[in-house]
Amino acid sequence: MSKRKSGLPPADFDPLAPETFDSPHQLYAQLRARCPVARADAWNGFWAFMRYADVHRAASDSKTYITSVQNVVPKLAFTGRRPPLHLDPPEHTPYRKALNPLLSAERVARLEGPIRRIVTEQIDALLAVAEPDICRDFSSHVTIRVFAEWMNLPADDALKLSQVGREFNIAVQNFDDAAVRDTSLKLYEIARALIADRRRTPRDPQIDPVSALLAARSDGQPLPEDMVVGTVRQVLVVGIIAPTIFIGSVSVHLARDQALQDQLRADPAQLPAALEEFLRLYMPYRGFARTVTRPVDVQGRHIEPGEPIAIVYASACRDESVFPEPDSFVMDRPNIGDSLAFGRGPHNCVGAGLARLELLVSLQELLRRTRRIELRGEPLPTRFPEIGALSVPVRIEPA
Repeated sequence: MSKRKSGLPPADFDPLAPETFDSPHQLYAQLRARCPVARADAWNGFWAFMRYADVHRAASDSKTYITSVQNVVPKLAFTGRRPPLHLDPPEHTPYRKALNPLLSAERVARLEGPIRRIVTEQIDALLAVAEPDICRDFSSHVTIRVFAEWMNLPADDALKLSQVGREFNIAVQNFDDAAVRDTSLKLYEIARALIADRRRTPRDPQIDPVSALLAARSDGQPLPEDMVVGTVRQVLVVGIIAPTIFIGSVSVHLARDQALQDQLRADPAQLPAALEEFLRLYMPYRGFARTVTRPVDVQGRHIEPGEPIAIVYASACRDESVFPEPDSFVMDRPNIGDSLAFGRGPHNCVGAGLARLELLVSLQELLRRTRRIELRGEPLPTRFPEIGALSVPVRIEPA
């Protein structure tokens, strides 16, 4: 930990201040201009990198900026280390190597049919609700069911994961440490039960993530039991929360822009490009963390080893020095490949291909099955470490 106990500058922003759906992006634009390495006192204090170049550098330089001390702001890991995010290279590599083949383009493509079936079934359920909420009645269910399909979870386990996952996210959003601990332990129970089942009844490691982790070897030895449990626990949460929020945020954008809705309905071939711009605009994380291994000076701020840093991807993706008109939707943005929507460096999102397919099919079917989506109230925003919509009340005119 850092030995610096005093001499820190005053806070530049308060991550606990009330927010609206749009206000964080407005604040981050101000901070990029006047204080691109910002200081906050919340959660025992942390730095926040707001500009693209600094975020990109921190995400890419895993020797100077490590995740093994703290991988998210606020610190949520009360119950052990969870690879791959809680390990630095090369320790994290065996866990990613085990999961990579199950998230390859070929493997993901085989899931398109099941994903489309899941999405259409959930749209049927959404359209049957009198006062629908995109997150509550659609995206939260889609993400759980798609994830369960990929993980080969039986229906009962998927239902339990859905309930506990929502409880965990609510606890995180309310900064309720006791509830976070309790629900995190429940997620560990799900992970341990799943691993025990795969030990009793092994499955093909080429199609089953837990079996792949159990079959993986590092220096000829099985991966440590506690680390396999931690990996499954990590995957359970990452796979369900971010897509739920992202679909909610895109729904807000479309509800505010009926012309874009009509354009994408009329020409669905534009949806893949539109998705990439939506991912830039509504990257759902702002709290991924790093800790420096040596003193560094960034944008005139001195950071000591042990001091946590939030690399604010959501701000970097709207850095006007990289993306002109950063708050506007621009179809076929020339440098969209520079987007940090799925991170950079050794901890870039291993599930990016699955996420893209799930999100694309969700948008395709939402627009195909509706004539008009509009807001019937203000969206409820998430808090750290996510950013986006937690609840989106809508009125929907079916097609």
